[in-house]
Amino acid sequence: MKLGEVEIRDTFAEAFDCWYSRFIITARSERWARTAAVEATGFATSLIACGAEAGIELTLPPEGTPDSRPGCSVMVFAPKKTLPQQLLMRIGQCVLTAPTTRVFSAGEGERVDVGYRLRYFGDGYEEVRTAFGREMVVIPVMMGEFMVEKELTLAKGVAGGNFIILARSQESALRAGELAVEAISGVEGVITPFPGGLVASGSKVGSRSYSFMKATTNERFCPTLRHRVESELPEGAEAAVEVVINGESIEAVKLGMQRGIEAACGAEGVLAISAGNYGGKLGRYHVNLRELF
Repeated sequence: MKLGEVEIRDTFAEAFDCWYSRFIITARSERWARTAAVEATGFATSLIACGAEAGIELTLPPEGTPDSRPGCSVMVFAPKKTLPQQLLMRIGQCVLTAPTTRVFSAGEGERVDVGYRLRYFGDGYEEVRTAFGREMVVIPVMMGEFMVEKELTLAKGVAGGNFIILARSQESALRAGELAVEAISGVEGVITPFPGGLVASGSKVGSRSYSFMKATTNERFCPTLRHRVESELPEGAEAAVEVVINGESIEAVKLGMQRGIEAACGAEGVLAISAGNYGGKLGRYHVNLRELF
């Protein structure tokens, strides 16, 4: 099967269940809302070592936020047990500290008192107040007041949707990946948690050499190893880059994959699209690439 001149391989992406929280960060300007969102979603590419996978879902205009200010919708994925603590740390250290910000819950799900637990920073001067039609924790800060909704929500989502772009050069792989991430950014309910949405060091589960490693390099897609291993790179491919997609549902992840693959296939130098899977042992969702089209 081909999209244009690009082969869509007969394989599947393996995704798994994961909990997430969605919240909105607003500020006096888009610049500061986005600055806080970028900080809050930092060091959050992989559950393997980061503790969370996070990203900016959407940039919101003033008419799309509870307080009519510019904002960003953020999604943070983690195991249910550790997700509340991730939210506390990320909002407390990265949003509370950013000028003029507020935090609002977004979406349905189980409610957790993340905002209420942040009140302790107020050292007894904090209060709970109804504002913008919501119950807000108000903390005095040097620039005025920081406001965070008393409760945020946790819901079941899907992590690990992915596809791998196989291209003639680093330049063509990078350009295709950038186009893919740009297309995915317009899909509501998904994020691409890796740097700029792209994974240069695609991994496999476990290790052939080091028993203590949970994940190691995916040698089948490494161009420098094509003569030493059973390579999955087509003739002429000198670079591969992966796009990982997490979302609120498997349907959202599939739509993100579809839009991203379509965009990538429009880039010059792309030879094929593949995907990362682990023999069906990692997750219960198996997204066949060809069935997306």
